[in-house]
Amino acid sequence: MTNGFFILLQVVAAVVGMYQVVLSLFGLRRRHRTKEHPPTKSFAVLIAAHNEEKVIAPLIENLKHLDYPKELYDVFVICDNCTDRTADIAREAGAIAYERFEPEKRGKGYAIEWMLGQLWKRPREYDAVVMFDADNLVSPNFLQVMNNKLCEGAKVVQGYLDVKNPFDSWVSISYGCSYWYTNRMWQLARYNLRLPNALGGTGVCVETALLKEIGWGATSLTEDLEFGVRCVMRGVYPTWAHDARVYDEKPLTLKASMRQRLRWMQGHFDCFHRYFWSLLRESLRKRNLAMFDSALYLFQPMRMLIVLLTTGMLYFQVFSPGFFELTNISTLFPNWFWVSMNIFLFGQLPLAMLLERVPLKALLGLVILPVFTLTWFPVTTAAFFTRKNRVWDHTLHTRAIRLDEIRSR
Repeated sequence: MTNGFFILLQVVAAVVGMYQVVLSLFGLRRRHRTKEHPPTKSFAVLIAAHNEEKVIAPLIENLKHLDYPKELYDVFVICDNCTDRTADIAREAGAIAYERFEPEKRGKGYAIEWMLGQLWKRPREYDAVVMFDADNLVSPNFLQVMNNKLCEGAKVVQGYLDVKNPFDSWVSISYGCSYWYTNRMWQLARYNLRLPNALGGTGVCVETALLKEIGWGATSLTEDLEFGVRCVMRGVYPTWAHDARVYDEKPLTLKASMRQRLRWMQGHFDCFHRYFWSLLRESLRKRNLAMFDSALYLFQPMRMLIVLLTTGMLYFQVFSPGFFELTNISTLFPNWFWVSMNIFLFGQLPLAMLLERVPLKALLGLVILPVFTLTWFPVTTAAFFTRKNRVWDHTLHTRAIRLDEIRSR
C-alpha cells in the first residue's frame, strides 16, 4: 500500500509538471498585437494603500502623466487604516483620497470591496476599474493598452508584472528572474492558447459591468487569485496585456520575502480548499480545458508539498534500507530522457529572460536563484499548517523610485 501510494504521488507530481512544460513552449513566440483603438473607455484607477507615505507620491505623479486623455480617468487612493500622512500626501499629489477605518477587516481585499461601494455612489460612471498597489510604477501606455483590450471584448485583463528594484539584493533579483520567466512561459503561453491568465494582485483591469454583476467578494489573503477563480467559474476568462507594464517593489531581505510569500501561500491554500474540487469537477463535466487549467494552478502548492514529501521518503529509504521498499519512477526511464528534460527545464529560464530583453547582468541572478527556490519549500509547508490564517500582514515599502530611474537601466 505504501509503495502504491508513493507511486501515485510521483505520477501526479510528474504529470502536472509535464503539463506546464508543454504549455511553456507556447510562450516562445508572441501572437499579433491587439488592434489600436481610439481612447474611448473611462477608468477609475484605484490604489490600495496602508501607511505608504514614503512611496505613494511617485505613483500618483506617474499616473497623472500617462499617455491617455486626462478627462477619461480619475485616480483614487484607498487609505486603509492608515496612521501616517498617506491621505494628505495623496491629495497634495492630485489624487482623490478615501479614508477607511475598520481595524477588524484589514487587507486589500476588504479595502477594494469597500471602495467599490463608495465608487458606485459617485455621480460619474466608469467603463472599467484598474487596481494598483501603492509601491507600483506604471508604463505610460498602460491605460491605452487596457482601452484596446476592452474594445476587443475583454472583461478582465492582467498587465505585465515587472520588478522595480531587481538589482537591490540577491532576493530582489531572484524575484526578477522568477517574474520574467512567469510572464513569458506562464502568462504569455496561456494567452497564446486562449487559456485564462492568472491575476497578480496589481495591474488588473476589470470591466465595471462585470464588477456590478458579480460583486468583488474577494477578501482572502490572495484576493487576486480568488476573484480570478470566481471569474473562470462563471465563464469569464482573464486575459493578458504583455505591453502594459507594472513595476512592483520587491523585498530586499530573505526574512521579509518569506513573510510575504507565506501570506501568498496561505491565501493560495485557502482558495485551493474552497474552489479546487468544484472547479475540477466542472472542468471534467463540461470538458472545459480553461477550467481544468485554472484548477491545476490552484493545485501548484500541493504539488510542491508532494515533491517535498516524495523526496523525503526517498532519502529516508536510502538511510534506512529495508524499512520499506519504494519504487522511484525515474528509474523507469533512460538517463538520456532525464538529462534532456533537465536541460530543457533549466534552459527555459535564461531563454525567457533573453526573449524579454532584460539587462544581461540579470542573468547572474540565475546563479543564486536555486537557493531562493529552495526557500519555497519551508514557506509552503508552514503555509499548509497555517492555511486558516486570515490576518493580513503588511509589506513595508520605503524606497521612492521614479519611472525615469527604471528607464535609465
